Amino acid sequence: MMPKRFVRTLAAALVSAAALCTAGAASAQETAICYNCPPEWADWGSQLKAIRSRLNIVVPPDNKNSGQSIAALIAEKASPVADVTYLGGIAADPARDAGVLTPYKPKGWDKIPASLKDPEGHWFTIHSGTLGLFVNKAALGGKPVPQSWSDLLKPEYKGLVGYLDPTSAAVGQLGVMAVNLALGGSYDNLDPAIRFFKELHKNQPIVPKQTSYARVISGEIPILLDYDFNAYRGQYKDMAPVAFVIPKEGTLVFPYVMGLVKNGPHTVNGQKVLDFVLSDESQAMWGNAFLRPVFADKLSAEAKAKFLPESEYARAKPVDLKKLAAAQAAIIERYRNEVK
Repeated sequence: MMPKRFVRTLAAALVSAAALCTAGAASAQETAICYNCPPEWADWGSQLKAIRSRLNIVVPPDNKNSGQSIAALIAEKASPVADVTYLGGIAADPARDAGVLTPYKPKGWDKIPASLKDPEGHWFTIHSGTLGLFVNKAALGGKPVPQSWSDLLKPEYKGLVGYLDPTSAAVGQLGVMAVNLALGGSYDNLDPAIRFFKELHKNQPIVPKQTSYARVISGEIPILLDYDFNAYRGQYKDMAPVAFVIPKEGTLVFPYVMGLVKNGPHTVNGQKVLDFVLSDESQAMWGNAFLRPVFADKLSAEAKAKFLPESEYARAKPVDLKKLAAAQAAIIERYRNEVK
């Protein structure tokens, strides 16, 4: 029979060993913090799972939009929390100019078109989407699917139209410029868009601040100014009664970018995440989620066949990121002062 003191010592040792094993298992799970990587947007959910599986790096979901992400990065500049961030292209240069990003050129950098990356490596495009109308046909109550920007001003669509808040969301700001250019404005002259949104305001639009995919699928927002990839996801993945419309007046194609946060707490893990989102596997995944990967050859023929015909996409023009970024402050100020 063992002495009681020996039994107590052995038990304590076993407890300590178990604690060490648990700590070791926890430390084996690496972390990287991404701002604006919401699982319901652009199929980030699948990407976060793949990053965890392939890299053993956990990236917690984050539901900020582009404006909120930059605001947080600036506020935390002295002691950063995030390692990487995902932003609408309009926010790319402002984030660089705010000093919250640091240069990093991931694997595949050289293949990215010059217009879709910062030359020093502060940000780079991973995919793009085309802005249009994401419509829940069943929620229209028998009304026709709108085919143009001007259709949205008709009284029959009162209370049925939504768009993300242009004072903070990149897609909201892009919506203002897409309408503006389609109706005869320019990057310097926002008058057509301001007139349009003032008229639309009379139609009682729904103006959320965050991504609203689920609200369209449920029919709560029957018509949303949103991207093709969300509409195709609803149509082909969730089998919802939805459609995507490229307005007859025209629209814009918009890139989404990523960058490495300056002095982030897990820089090496952040670099690994950025390498992954340009990998062949990740680029194909973006394509299968109906985004146009920055490496066009990674969009499979099967996925592309589910897009609207190229004749429809002929009305969608690439946005000029620098001119859009230069107009951002005016978009926010004029919307806030003249529309809201």
